[in-house]
Amino acid sequence: MELTETHTLPVAQQQTWDALNDTEILRACIPGCESIDPDGENAYLVALSAAVGPVKARFKGRMQLTDIDAPNTYTIVFEGQGGAAGFAKGNAQVTLEADGDAATKLSYTANAQVGGKLAQIGSRLVDGAARKIAGEFFRRFGAQLSGDSGDNDAEAAAQGDASAAAEAAPAQAESNGTADGESGGEAKKGKKSWTAWISKS
Repeated sequence: MELTETHTLPVAQQQTWDALNDTEILRACIPGCESIDPDGENAYLVALSAAVGPVKARFKGRMQLTDIDAPNTYTIVFEGQGGAAGFAKGNAQVTLEADGDAATKLSYTANAQVGGKLAQIGSRLVDGAARKIAGEFFRRFGAQLSGDSGDNDAEAAAQGDASAAAEAAPAQAESNGTADGESGGEAKKGKKSWTAWISKS
């Protein structure tokens, strides 16, 4: 699998570089990340939970920074084990380039190999999951750098609540119908009110 993307971040190059080397910021921005702990010079132990198609697992791995040319580029070499879910390993070359005085263009090319159940579900699902995780990381990372993380997190939580409610609505309406037994009209009324509530949300 190969993934190449470019993102423009709303801060200067040095500040972007510092953030990329701040484990607390990275932990907050990597979806599903539980911990990032130093493990020698320019190396870290990482624990995170991820879902790739039908496969959900907790991964533990190691990330090493090499070919460091601050504040311009470095290469991340990573490997992780997810138990029965399989493993992932690879590298990502990250390049920063100033885009004016107050913005930075970040480009990266990542290459990864997966094994176990991850390899069995197909490259399309793996690629899609990787792009989704990367997209969410840069959304959070940009918010952290611009100081809008609180608002964005609240918005994401609200969207998650609305989504959960939408998913629960059919089951709730169905359970209402079952509980009412012969009161079919009440069940339909309950279902209609759920639908109206979701559409307003």
